[in-house]
Amino acid sequence: MSYRKRTAVLASAAALAGSAVWMAAPVARAEVVDVNYQCKTPIGDKSAVSPIDIKGVERGDGYRITMSWQKGVSSSPVELGKGAMTPSATIALGGADSGTLSVTGPANDAAIPANTPIKISDLSGTYTPKKSGEVTFTAGVLTIKALGTTTTCTPTNDPGPSLTLDVTAASGGGTTGSARGGGSGPDSGAGLPQTGPEDSAVALGTLGGTVLLAGAAGALWLTRRHREAGAGR
Repeated sequence: MSYRKRTAVLASAAALAGSAVWMAAPVARAEVVDVNYQCKTPIGDKSAVSPIDIKGVERGDGYRITMSWQKGVSSSPVELGKGAMTPSATIALGGADSGTLSVTGPANDAAIPANTPIKISDLSGTYTPKKSGEVTFTAGVLTIKALGTTTTCTPTNDPGPSLTLDVTAASGGGTTGSARGGGSGPDSGAGLPQTGPEDSAVALGTLGGTVLLAGAAGALWLTRRHREAGAGR
């Protein structure tokens, strides 16, 4: 095979490899969704709307799922001292999977004044796919425990999914995600690649570029080698 043909074949292979990497990118869509919560409290019913953000970070055979509230919900007629309130929630699974994922978080790290919307800390849990395909994550029931009482807040506006992931079932199957630990502290997946579309695009774009550059370098090496061989004749 002539050096020109070898160069063309190598460059084509590099381009195809880059395209294959890009086409194999996992699908991830995230969206902040307004959730209208109706809360049953010890002193009566309350309502509040809070934008909900759900993110996923790949970890081993599963994902670390974190649910965030951008506004406070419900309130207390008395001040809640530091550590007096503990939140938890469920996330409804849809698409290729079904059931619920439980997420938990730490107690409040500062006092919450009376009659002030309660800001919920980030809640996290581990999701292990049971089936392959697109799975949706939608805000479910929020539970707030404080001073020996329980407040339950249920979405009433049929919110859409805050996160959609294209997942692959774990080896040997698995169970619907369960909560392990809580909060968004040091164990929340810092430093791991997030599954959001922007992070995936950047990472895959870099990988595809590396493949193409490697192909171009190989083509230049073949060209230079041919020229040196011709000069030595």
